[in-house]
Amino acid sequence: MIIFPAIDLQDGHCVRLVQGQAEAKTVYSDSPRQIAASFEKQGARYLHVVDLDGAFTGSPQNAAAIEAIAESINIPFQVGGGLRSVEDVKRVLQRGAARAIVGTRAVKSPGFVKELLDCFGTQRIVLGIDAREGMVAVEGWVETSNLSALEFGHSMKSLGVSTCVFTDINRDGLLTGPNLESTRQIAKETGLNTIASGGVSTVQNIRDLKAIESCGVVGAIIGKALYDGKIDLLQALKAAEE
Repeated sequence: MIIFPAIDLQDGHCVRLVQGQAEAKTVYSDSPRQIAASFEKQGARYLHVVDLDGAFTGSPQNAAAIEAIAESINIPFQVGGGLRSVEDVKRVLQRGAARAIVGTRAVKSPGFVKELLDCFGTQRIVLGIDAREGMVAVEGWVETSNLSALEFGHSMKSLGVSTCVFTDINRDGLLTGPNLESTRQIAKETGLNTIASGGVSTVQNIRDLKAIESCGVVGAIIGKALYDGKIDLLQALKAAEE
């Protein structure tokens, strides 16, 4: 299981929100490249980067910060937030991202995902399933659709998507632990390789996710807990490899 330290970008800074609310923001660093390099130095094998400005506005806004991250590390990273066109995805991959995460446009236009898979392949496109009470949220989590997370996952799997990031919005940034049952359900019932996101805050949380790895849970994203010192990255990495 892979541990993905998270870097959320806003105005070029490294920040964390609570449940995706822009007004509930904490700025942790004005140098995302230093944060990225630090995570790599501690042993991280993959990073998770989100352009929050892009998620809220609908178009990528932190190109310079993403390029700086790419220049500062030798490990792969995935990027999501505001990727609404083939050109958006192409540019973020050209800037150094190994994978692009799409969510909002995928909900509104499934054909867009098929086009991305045809252009870039299944290994470079990741589905973002952001759920609130089991329903998919879009537009930077501001709107909730009428599509269930499971239904969304099934439909995208049928198009050829192989990997998803599943986020329980109600737990994001609250350090209350991941939604194990929903994560297990998404992985097992859709057949998608699932990266858990939202609430991971202890080494035990990692062990709990590791226990459902056989269902298709392949990774865990850790954000606020790392920045607040609630969890040690080295211990998290060790637990994921046990």
